Amino acid sequence: MKRIAMLLFFCVLNTASMWAQNVTAPRTQFGHDIGADYVLPDYRQLAEYWHRLDDESDRMVVQSIGKTAEGRDQLMAIITAPANQAQLARYRDIAGRLAHAEGLTDEQARALAAEGKAVVWIDGGLHATEVLGAQQLMETVYQLVSRNDAETLRILNDVIVLAVHANPDGHDLVAGWYMRTAEPKDRSLTGVPRLYEKYAGHDNNRDSYMNALPETRNMSRVQFREWFPQIVYNHHQTGPAGSVLFAPPFRDPFNYNLDPLIPAQIDAVGAAMHSRFIAENKPGAVTRGATSYSTWWNGGVRTAVYFHNMIGLLTETIGNPTPIEIPFVARYQLPSSNVFMPIEPQKEWHFRQSIEYSVTANYAVLDYASRHREQLLYDIYHMGRNSIERGSRDNWTTGAWDVDRVRSAMSADSASDTLRSARGRSPRYEQSIKYFRMLRDPARRDARGYIISADQRDFATATKFVNALLQSGITVLRARSPFAVAGKSYRAGSYVVKTAQAFRPHVLDMFEPQQHPNDFAYPGGPPIPPYDNAGYTLAYQMGVQFDRVLDGFDGPFERIEGVATIPAGRVSGSGGSTAYLFSHDTNNAFATVNALLAGGSEVFWLRAPVKARNQAYPAGTFLVRNRPGLAQTLQRLAVENGTSFAGVVRIAVSAYKLKAPRIALWDQYGGASSSGWMRYV
Repeated sequence: MKRIAMLLFFCVLNTASMWAQNVTAPRTQFGHDIGADYVLPDYRQLAEYWHRLDDESDRMVVQSIGKTAEGRDQLMAIITAPANQAQLARYRDIAGRLAHAEGLTDEQARALAAEGKAVVWIDGGLHATEVLGAQQLMETVYQLVSRNDAETLRILNDVIVLAVHANPDGHDLVAGWYMRTAEPKDRSLTGVPRLYEKYAGHDNNRDSYMNALPETRNMSRVQFREWFPQIVYNHHQTGPAGSVLFAPPFRDPFNYNLDPLIPAQIDAVGAAMHSRFIAENKPGAVTRGATSYSTWWNGGVRTAVYFHNMIGLLTETIGNPTPIEIPFVARYQLPSSNVFMPIEPQKEWHFRQSIEYSVTANYAVLDYASRHREQLLYDIYHMGRNSIERGSRDNWTTGAWDVDRVRSAMSADSASDTLRSARGRSPRYEQSIKYFRMLRDPARRDARGYIISADQRDFATATKFVNALLQSGITVLRARSPFAVAGKSYRAGSYVVKTAQAFRPHVLDMFEPQQHPNDFAYPGGPPIPPYDNAGYTLAYQMGVQFDRVLDGFDGPFERIEGVATIPAGRVSGSGGSTAYLFSHDTNNAFATVNALLAGGSEVFWLRAPVKARNQAYPAGTFLVRNRPGLAQTLQRLAVENGTSFAGVVRIAVSAYKLKAPRIALWDQYGGASSSGWMRYV
């Protein structure tokens, strides 16, 4: 037995030695620890350090997930055990198959979950003036590739960590601004002169359902089309005054389209985070009703994932390279389920302390993922399977307006004393069923799918909407030939989005109005505002016309791979034409006008209807005069913008001549997101 024990001990030592990592420490790389006072390494330095660690460690691979708005490589570090690194393609395939939940039995899903590795996304730097995010990411990556304690080795064996920098451009801007002053104690983050994302600034965390920005598209691709992490941890700053940080659970309401496992699992991971803070004697973490953060809105990096059956986490943590204080706030001194362990006021709180809290939070999440690896993998399949099943039958998603409607009926009945039972206290069973059936009105059931007809006025914009869905991992079909559903005919090329798919919550959230409940501090009191947007249906915002289909249907449909292309317009009657007419009914028509004006063409806006080539053209139709080389330009614009042009030989019109005006765009020192978005448009 002694010889066996010695042999086992030798094997353990040998395994640990094989895992041992001789990597460059931050102090060696930067001349100081991460989180040291008055210093802030920039993104260029982070990139150099990550590539160095990649060279030194077999636990880490650095990839570019795409270019940023300013042309930088947006880096992601994939960190896991060396044996897992050799099998990344297999583990990514497992994560994708389980997330999509298609063509699997429960037994097959359990077998894949047993084989697979949990995938956890940890990001930083999204809001660049919240400087802790990027710095804690550097420290966490270093610790994961350098530590050889039993917990770290277990995590690396069970988990694939995706460490993602969310805003490289802003990191360089803000760090450079802070470090511009030679005297350390004169350094400050205040007064950054422009937006820290080229166009959106703080709104880069309001883009995850639209995918307008390059950084968002890069991250959405990794999350929803490549890696399908079961947990997404989005670091932010700063925590509520009088505390160190906020961590989940979140306050109500959660979005009614979510699988109920999502809010339950968020609570479980949040409990693990708070338990670790307490165990490590790190007070000052607040939760739930201590702040306003909720899980309703679908536009943020950590919230869009809820609608893809992923656990989304947010922390808001204090910290600054220039030491700060923690003030006294009376309500955070009373222990409760909102504040488990109050913190005393602090005259000087150092940035390194915030780094250590962030590492604790990251390790709590990774430890949870390691211990619950199989369950996390199976649960994402389970939720996807639920979504497919709900989209394949009659289903009702009960919203706040539905409950309010039933309550009104109950109040009316109560007033007429029809609700009282023999004891005079509760509704009779028959009445209960009556009210429940009001929530199951067949006309109010969920759609089995949505059809976006190719006949609509602005199909190019509808195509852009479809591409936003595709970039979020939604399955979209296109009709190969004409078809009919529910007595209505549709052209070939129409789009079909069925709800029998794993990411059904996102589909519903993009097509249906949100029903945020009334939330009052007390009856008759002031409303408690939602943390973010209460309503945001993208199909409505983009003016997309679609039909809700309540029964199962099929047709000559094919799945769209990649992105959808705008159907090309046509250039007709070009021979001998003196001018070309084109409609102003699409958004892209105005891009076409601007391109023509920029190229030196004369463009007009018809003041009255005209008839040409046996077709009526309404007032507002655009007319462009022919000129040498115009036909080639029109062919290009027909493909790029989907604009159709009709050539005419002679036409008498009353029209306004258009010109490209100079546009005065308001902005301010520090930048304004509204101005930035306008520049982007």
